[in-house]
Amino acid sequence: MKRLLLSLFTVLSVVTVHSQTNLLLTNPVMEDLLKGNYPADTYEPATLINHPDAIFADLVESVSPDSLYDYLVELSSFENRNTGADTTSATFGMGAARRWAHSKFENFPAAQEGRLEVGYFQFDQDICGMGQHRNVLAVLPGIGPDRGEVVLLEGHMDSRCAEVCDTGCMAHGMEDNATGTALVLELARVMSQYAFNRTIVFMITTGEEQGLFGANAFAEYAEQENIQIRGVYNNDIVGGIICGATASPPGCPGLNAIDSINVRVYSSNGGLFGASSSRLLARYSKLQYDENIAPIVPVAAEVNIISREDRAGRGGDHIPFRQRGYSAVRFTSANEHGNGNPSTPDYHDRQHTMEDILGVDTDDDGQIDSFFVDFNYLARNTVLNGSAAAASAMGPATPTNFELEATLAGVRYKFEDAAGTGLYRLGIRSFETETAYFDTLVTVTALEDTLSWLPPGTVYLMSAAALDSNNIESHFSEETFANLTTSTQEVKTYEGLTLLQNRPNPFDEATTIGVMVESPIDYNTAFIRIADTQGRELARYEVELNPGLVQVVYGYENHRYTPGTYYYSLVIDGRPVDTKAMIYAY
Repeated sequence: MKRLLLSLFTVLSVVTVHSQTNLLLTNPVMEDLLKGNYPADTYEPATLINHPDAIFADLVESVSPDSLYDYLVELSSFENRNTGADTTSATFGMGAARRWAHSKFENFPAAQEGRLEVGYFQFDQDICGMGQHRNVLAVLPGIGPDRGEVVLLEGHMDSRCAEVCDTGCMAHGMEDNATGTALVLELARVMSQYAFNRTIVFMITTGEEQGLFGANAFAEYAEQENIQIRGVYNNDIVGGIICGATASPPGCPGLNAIDSINVRVYSSNGGLFGASSSRLLARYSKLQYDENIAPIVPVAAEVNIISREDRAGRGGDHIPFRQRGYSAVRFTSANEHGNGNPSTPDYHDRQHTMEDILGVDTDDDGQIDSFFVDFNYLARNTVLNGSAAAASAMGPATPTNFELEATLAGVRYKFEDAAGTGLYRLGIRSFETETAYFDTLVTVTALEDTLSWLPPGTVYLMSAAALDSNNIESHFSEETFANLTTSTQEVKTYEGLTLLQNRPNPFDEATTIGVMVESPIDYNTAFIRIADTQGRELARYEVELNPGLVQVVYGYENHRYTPGTYYYSLVIDGRPVDTKAMIYAY
């Protein structure tokens, strides 16, 4: 396993390593917390903040660029955070840095109230001449029936210069990866004020630059102890907005290009058909942000699902978790300053060098006035992580036994929902799609039904999520596929049957949809289906197709007053006969 991990890091020097042993949580209550072995009301706050709307609004309000700046200034002061750096100094090296992070966790209000448990995860391994290492973590115990499931927010704190074990250089490591560390600290400060069904762990790792060792040790521990990790959100290089001269593909558009809006989410796909649970978690993260955060912020991030697990030749702390079957993703800035390999001829970027600093003093007044980290951008990425993790910790159980079948009438789906939420979302994409995200999302109420409006002639991939009473999704079920090829059988046609254009069109309050039936037809069931541009069904009207004019009235209340184009279809015996567009112009 260790050789496999190291092979991902072609940019690293050779480091002598041995297996990780003596995996230990220094806080004795943490193991029970991670397994949910405690009464649900033990960690219930005096002031209960658990409604999604309140949590999302407070995330936006409370995550502070100033707080993130303060964390980065402090992290810079330790000068070298190499995994093998000094652990005894009070001001220099990894030991001082991790004790500071531990004290920050301890001094957050929730920790003072006894709701945030703080400690170290310790493991033994020879890395850069140092034999024992510690991740720093804080556990916010869940207070619901699923408190034995864990959501993990993570970033590595170790830094490096060109030589992977140089423990004396000024390796401030601001973009890589003080930004990820600051993000985790800030989310612990803010999110520990809320109450969740599931448990959230905020973890700062070490040993990433030498081979993902801190993450690997904790993933191994979780596997050994059967800790149920629901999702891992890894943050690595999440605050820079400037392109360097070099970048690992897919990388920057050009030297000094600026991007303070886009963020990349990396995940493993896996399998010939169907996305992995990690890819589905990446889509879930984007969905939560786009629907719950983007509408309430003045400047929204653009979340990009990348089709790779990481940049070419690179790897991050999410990988050891994915290798053990956990859903895990990595967040990274749109632009980065280097390809991680300072040994390359003519390398002159900041990453993995002494130049990865907070900024420069351009007017010689002793104060940094030109920064390499954009604190507003880092704050947006912090909120992005927080919204995804919060939804993971709140949402209902994932539907199970999701199945698809291609029929002459369309794609028939079925799944099970032990929670019985009664409202679900289907994530749908074509096998030929060029995006790693969903092509469309459809809201349904039935555990089993036929989607008759999908065009034939392609392979469709789908997964299902349950929606709770607050419209928070579960994670999506395993993605499966159905090949909806054009049938060679004779398709029944209906002569003398016409779906009329709605009147009025455009409409404001209501519109009438008509079907002209000129002669009796042979059928079993018929209905008119109203859908939006994403294929989400808004209304369904059963009709009797007797000779004459058949009419239904459709009102604006079905689509929440949103102007735009909508579609209505006449569906007979499960197959769409005709579809027309209409415009709501309220």
